[in-house]
Amino acid sequence: MKKTVKKWLKIGLGVLGALVLGAGIFIALNWDSVEILRGSGDLAATPEEIPEVVISTETLRDEGAADWPCWRGAAGDGRSAVTGIIKDWSQGLERMWEVNYLCRGEGGAAWSAPVVQGDRLVVCGRDEAHDQVFCLNANDGGLLWRGDYAATAKGSHGMGMRATPAIDDGRIYTFGRSGDLVCWNLRDGAILWHRNVHDEGGKEPKWGHSSSPLVRGDHVLVQGGGAARVIAYDKVTGEVAWKSGQGHAGYAPLVPITLGDTPAYLAFHGDGLAAVASATGQELWNTPWETSYRVNATTPLVSGNRILITSGYRTGAQLLEASDTEPTVIWTTRAMASHHSDGYILDGFLYGYSGQSMQNRGAFKCLELATGAVKWTTKAMGWGTCAYVDDHLVCLDIKGNLFLMKPDPERFAKVAHLPLALGDVEGPVWTLPVIANDKLYLRFKQRLVCYALKVTQ
Repeated sequence: MKKTVKKWLKIGLGVLGALVLGAGIFIALNWDSVEILRGSGDLAATPEEIPEVVISTETLRDEGAADWPCWRGAAGDGRSAVTGIIKDWSQGLERMWEVNYLCRGEGGAAWSAPVVQGDRLVVCGRDEAHDQVFCLNANDGGLLWRGDYAATAKGSHGMGMRATPAIDDGRIYTFGRSGDLVCWNLRDGAILWHRNVHDEGGKEPKWGHSSSPLVRGDHVLVQGGGAARVIAYDKVTGEVAWKSGQGHAGYAPLVPITLGDTPAYLAFHGDGLAAVASATGQELWNTPWETSYRVNATTPLVSGNRILITSGYRTGAQLLEASDTEPTVIWTTRAMASHHSDGYILDGFLYGYSGQSMQNRGAFKCLELATGAVKWTTKAMGWGTCAYVDDHLVCLDIKGNLFLMKPDPERFAKVAHLPLALGDVEGPVWTLPVIANDKLYLRFKQRLVCYALKVTQ
């Protein structure tokens, strides 16, 4: 009897030891993920008090030479019109101003990027019970106006907005994680109209609505999910112009495209990629693309009549030949599998991050667009997001380190490096860098930092 007990005790201890060892190995291999996910929705430090509104004594420009008015910039391709940037960062970059009050409260993190038109910068925030919007003077960070509305939100990775606003014709459109689409007056912050996609049958995806508003023609469009996978609202009145499709919302914005002679939009939804006619919302085709947790979050890249989609969780990437009927698959690969970082198609090559946003050990890759063949891979820039400017890519990793690289299909060419451009951070830096009117804007939760990208007088 004693021998039997000892035998089973040894077996039990052996199993327990194996489990402990396995857990230790898993934590060691994924320590970046453990550190980054811990409190990802909480604020990194105590935010400052929101300042008083400053009545500007200067005349604010309504337009700049290189505005960034919406997700991925004026042309929707992630390219800034700024030229002549500083490429030697050995002495750092001039930090022009900083604010540290955009979010507050437990689980109050917001991730949406700022947008800039002329001398006005708009950025979204959050407090315990409200989605908030701030309009700042892009030259000095002074607060021009702020507005809010009550919104109940879940705390997963923060209750604040994920979607980036869009500026159009004196109005600004914001989209909250709980489905609130709001139109504001850009000059004074007055709410012009307020809708919620759930009133049209929409359904919030697991990690909140994240589809950055797209303004085209008379409409502003978002993914609603549920019974309203895509919704087009009249941009002036907020009335629904049309709804299209059913199913799970994705986390990506709508992308304009012309298919044959038909103006259309691409919707990278939770279960695949759909094309809908822009005039009526009629679905032209819908091709499946299954991803773990239905996370299709990257912006589809359009090059002529070809469409590149990619998703994380080792799903991979696919290049499609598009038309107004079902698209043709050119190639599929797992060599590029980006969680929620958009790539760039430059001179027939794809550049971008592959891997998950919870680890800073991702890979930056260059692929030949025609074949999907990998040209090179580097882990020298962690995992992050990019903006294209002056024939270079400005890349920000999730630890807040900033890199400048020159796209080259033959080799990885790092030009400059600015460590801890956002200071010490705890948690992931997921918001992409924004470059407008000679300035670089970096966001981390409640903090927004402005750097000069050109020599100031």
